[in-house]
Amino acid sequence: MATAKSTWKPFEEHGQLTTQSNLPDTVFAFPKQRKEPMTDAKHVRNAVARFDQVTDVSESDRAQAFANIEKAASYYDVDLSETDWHQLGAHPQANREESAKKGAATRKRTGIAEAAARKGAATRQRLGIAEEAAKKAAATRRGRKQAGA
Repeated sequence: MATAKSTWKPFEEHGQLTTQSNLPDTVFAFPKQRKEPMTDAKHVRNAVARFDQVTDVSESDRAQAFANIEKAASYYDVDLSETDWHQLGAHPQANREESAKKGAATRKRTGIAEAAARKGAATRQRLGIAEEAAKKAAATRRGRKQAGA
């Protein structure tokens, strides 16, 4: 199998919070899908940890993502013991949806979900995007209701 060519390039924007939509495709491990941004060492380690959780990508996309991870790891001095993308895994966990539901139920039962919602609302208010976020959430809820009807 031929080695995939990396498309990753460093990108650092300082000052205002950077949203995923501000980032160029070249900072993502999976650039076509714009998944797993790698803007610092922490994000590179996160891309490695979540590599097998990315769904609906081809083997060539995974090969390119691994090449991008290798390049970003080298740039940010992240030790990468894997030498091939197959070592990171190719398929999401079989029970991922069930695990997510259990986690959500636990967060709801312990009150963590409510606290996180309050914190998120305060952040959106502080950043001045609360009204926009509320409209987006309402549209999402409407879409779910229509899909279920």
